[in-house]
Amino acid sequence: MDTHYSRTLEGFMEQTWRWFGPHDKVTLSDARQAGAEAIVTALHAIPIGHVWSIDAIRERQQIVAAAGLRWSVVESLDVSEKIKLRSPGFQQDIDNYIQSLRNLAACGIHIVAYNLMPVFNWMRTDLNVPLPNGGYTTRFDAVAFAAFDLYMLQRKQAEADWGEDRCRAAHAFFTALPSTDRDRLQATILQGLPGGSQSLTMAQLREGLEQYRDVNAAAFRANIAAFLRAVCPVAQELGIRLCVHPDDPPFALIGLPRIVSTADDFAFLLDQSPEEANGITFCAGALGVREDNNLVEMVQRFGHRIWFAHLRSTKRGSDGKSFSEAAHLEGDTDLIEITLALIKEERRRRSLGDTTPLPFRPDHGQQLLNDIDRHAQAGYPAIGRLRGLAELRGVMLTAERLLPA
Repeated sequence: MDTHYSRTLEGFMEQTWRWFGPHDKVTLSDARQAGAEAIVTALHAIPIGHVWSIDAIRERQQIVAAAGLRWSVVESLDVSEKIKLRSPGFQQDIDNYIQSLRNLAACGIHIVAYNLMPVFNWMRTDLNVPLPNGGYTTRFDAVAFAAFDLYMLQRKQAEADWGEDRCRAAHAFFTALPSTDRDRLQATILQGLPGGSQSLTMAQLREGLEQYRDVNAAAFRANIAAFLRAVCPVAQELGIRLCVHPDDPPFALIGLPRIVSTADDFAFLLDQSPEEANGITFCAGALGVREDNNLVEMVQRFGHRIWFAHLRSTKRGSDGKSFSEAAHLEGDTDLIEITLALIKEERRRRSLGDTTPLPFRPDHGQQLLNDIDRHAQAGYPAIGRLRGLAELRGVMLTAERLLPA
């Protein structure tokens, strides 16, 4: 396919930009002007579990190519709930997943990100938290989420799961919350955030919880292990690198098992299928929410299987569960050290003859300047991500100049 694509920083990690398709308020032109070299996108209109046809893939490629970019990474080719639960129809969904991989490979796309979060994907309780500088950010507030769980969802095990102190705090929070803010909290939690599926209703959420009622972490791991053993050998033959995204946030929510939150979780998943195709999306922001995750050590340990990187930072709350989206080089996630570790890993690969650049994207971002007026996808503003990409590009340029060859 003829495009105007060219690398602007030859020999560096590939600078990519997430784009949600033709209806995204942040355009491909915006992405190119921000300095992106390639696009991360998905065919969100195709229902989960259905096949991505070659025609649909090529149509999206052509749109991206017309903007002078190329489609470098799929995010996400979602794993259906039938597969996660191994419920009736799961084998057809696996067959469809494999066919989608074959079609992507036929179109020259070889990096495919996915996640394993059950029922819903990444979670926030507030999408427009004011910042001291006049911008806005997203936040997950554990007390607010507990209030939703206890008093809106009214889940039976909620009180035992949250504990007495947080239940008291949630009660005080909910009692003082105006009805309009209660509606906004519920809508924020139920809406389909980017990378996830469509918005849920309360009835659908309760139905999803019921489906997982007898599925603990061990059973969920076993189901996913079977999925990996089915798809990874095929992906290896196709030259596709699959990369699992961490849980966001990286701990259990409303009783649902989450199995991609720690180094031990990664080790288990990588052990289930030995193929190089079985890899990781290293999301610094999600993993950094847990203070017990040493992110630099995780890059050093799993670098040989990191095929895609999300570079962002989060600021933890004092309660150990709450957090907000920080500016890329601020917060509790040391993106400078993490980027250095990733550059060293990419250099190691080049020394072994693997010249494929490691793609990364400036993940999420704060809403700055006129971002708030654009009403872009939650967490994905134009200027906030441009700032993040510019800062990360500066880190990369400095590192490449100062690190020993």
